[in-house]
Amino acid sequence: MLAFVVSVPRVDAELASDALWALGVVAIEERDPAGQAEDQFVELWTSLGDDVYVVERATAGFSPEWRWRLVEVDESVADTWRIHAVPTWVDADLVVCPAWVSFEPPANVQVIRIEPGATFGLGDHPTTVLSIRALRSEVFAGASVLDVGCGSGVLGVAAALFGARRVDAIDLSPAAPAVTHHNAAANHVAGVVSATTTALAEMDGPYDVVVANILAPTLVDLAPELQRVTSLSGVLIISGVLADRHEHVQAALAPMRTVSRDVIDVWAAITLRW
Repeated sequence: MLAFVVSVPRVDAELASDALWALGVVAIEERDPAGQAEDQFVELWTSLGDDVYVVERATAGFSPEWRWRLVEVDESVADTWRIHAVPTWVDADLVVCPAWVSFEPPANVQVIRIEPGATFGLGDHPTTVLSIRALRSEVFAGASVLDVGCGSGVLGVAAALFGARRVDAIDLSPAAPAVTHHNAAANHVAGVVSATTTALAEMDGPYDVVVANILAPTLVDLAPELQRVTSLSGVLIISGVLADRHEHVQAALAPMRTVSRDVIDVWAAITLRW
């Protein structure tokens, strides 16, 4: 696999990290580059997938001072976390399972198999579980669904399995579309799920169900666009918000009203309607 390494002036480290997070990376490791004075440059190591063309397009807006390269890394070392992955139960009859984990489901249990690749979204985070539960309640046969910040595509795949006729999945991460398409095919819904790096502002809509499992500041920033693409008879599902501190997100989405709220640990998912 390829690691994406960007070398930036140390004073730009935080700014560069923010730019990488905005592209949807899962993690960033900061290193001191070999042969450089400690106070001059810093290297930020992450992954943007293995498609060089897509990486070049994603980094087109970087500062000219930020020099980047792709480095081949030992996948067996980078993926040691995989040996600890286990299935995640969403409900008594629904489980999300890492694609490489051997799992024989009991009778009448639906399994969603996910390979996250270089994206966020194994399906085990509480916000993902909450979002899947909300989708299961709201998606109806023939519904159109938009997954904003799709990552590995687990929510889009779930929506398709729940009966959606069309699922559009979008993410800033250049690795997300290929991973999402792979997972859709693996779960036999390839004809339903379409994933791109299209910006939310460029999506037409409206959709019967819009789901956005992203952090609160981004939800607030995207509130007008999230409302625009949600059908007047549809629902907006948001997660990635703290259970005890999300009133500002709801306020940004007014006049939409909360119709349901679910909590796991410190996280919440909220379903809103017009």
